[in-house]
Amino acid sequence: MKVAHKTILITGAGSGMGREMTLELVRRGAKVIALDMHADALEETRQLAGVNTDQIEIQVLDVTDIEAINKLAQSLVAAGTHIDGLINNAGIIQPFVKISELTIAQVEKVMNVNFYGPLYVIKAFLPMLLTRPEAHILNVSSMGAYAPVPGQVAYGASKAAVKLLTEGLRSELLGTHVGVTIAFPGAVATNITINSGLTLPTNIEEQSAKFKAMPAKDAAKIMINAFEKGKPRVTVGKDARTMDLLSRLNPVRAANLIYKQMKSLLN
Repeated sequence: MKVAHKTILITGAGSGMGREMTLELVRRGAKVIALDMHADALEETRQLAGVNTDQIEIQVLDVTDIEAINKLAQSLVAAGTHIDGLINNAGIIQPFVKISELTIAQVEKVMNVNFYGPLYVIKAFLPMLLTRPEAHILNVSSMGAYAPVPGQVAYGASKAAVKLLTEGLRSELLGTHVGVTIAFPGAVATNITINSGLTLPTNIEEQSAKFKAMPAKDAAKIMINAFEKGKPRVTVGKDARTMDLLSRLNPVRAANLIYKQMKSLLN
């Protein structure tokens, strides 16, 4: 589905990949309803669109607030606004600690944003998508959904839940005009740690130097291309592609490799 002249709703549009996907959609001629918790960040995204600011409608909204999401859907229907696509991008990570050190509240927060958020958005807007001649959903998961990362186990579980939710939804929608894509980004340069309200581990810079994170703008282009082409799944970045293959061929070796690379973050 080409996005030109379509209306796409995207969550987490105030920064990182969400911001870059918003701007990429606008460049391709789409109208975007941009959602984020932070009004200032949303306005900055809108201003970055330059002469195309009128193509972005901003909505300050917490994806874990099911009542607010349902109210937004109802207000758009009442206004005669048609949604042609959804991009569930909003997400947070957990503190860089082991499961034994995580509180249940921290786990619930990650699951609420990363899993229930996309579920709430899909439940609210899928009826609208089903009325359109063509429509599409893209859910952003993570390489961590298939490649376990020590210190991010709850995060990986939330993204694995998104993976199965998306794949199951795609199967249920076969035979309709609604397509579904699951995206698995690897290391992408975003400010997700800060947005998650976390403090970086003291050795994160040394560890990050071992990996070359993909610019968020490049990741956005890959995901919007997959959206337009209707791909069922897309891995984003060389690391995501490599670990996807290795996790299929030898999941134990893949897990051990990641452990060796990431264990210092837990010290």
